[in-house]
Amino acid sequence: MKTIYKIVLIGLMLLVTGAIVVSCSSTKDKYTAVTDVEDEFVMEKSGAQLWGETCNRCHLAPSPADYNDTDWETISLHMRIRANLTENESKKILEFLKSAN
Repeated sequence: MKTIYKIVLIGLMLLVTGAIVVSCSSTKDKYTAVTDVEDEFVMEKSGAQLWGETCNRCHLAPSPADYNDTDWETISLHMRIRANLTENESKKILEFLKSAN
């Protein structure tokens, strides 16, 4: 009788273990990969946000009214190199400064 009890108990443990393994496994067909979701929700920063974050890293950012549009173009070319900005970031900041000028 003890042998039958042990066989039934071992069989039940294997059944429960198998059920846990199957329930914890996942398939790619059911779920969207995290990298796919991240690509959809990339939000770009505005020129004002970039100006506030980038220019204040190294110095106090001047007021947009401190310089005219031509001066801001020259300054943005210089600071693009110094601050390691992309062309798109530099363009957004320049557009913001010209609009707030």
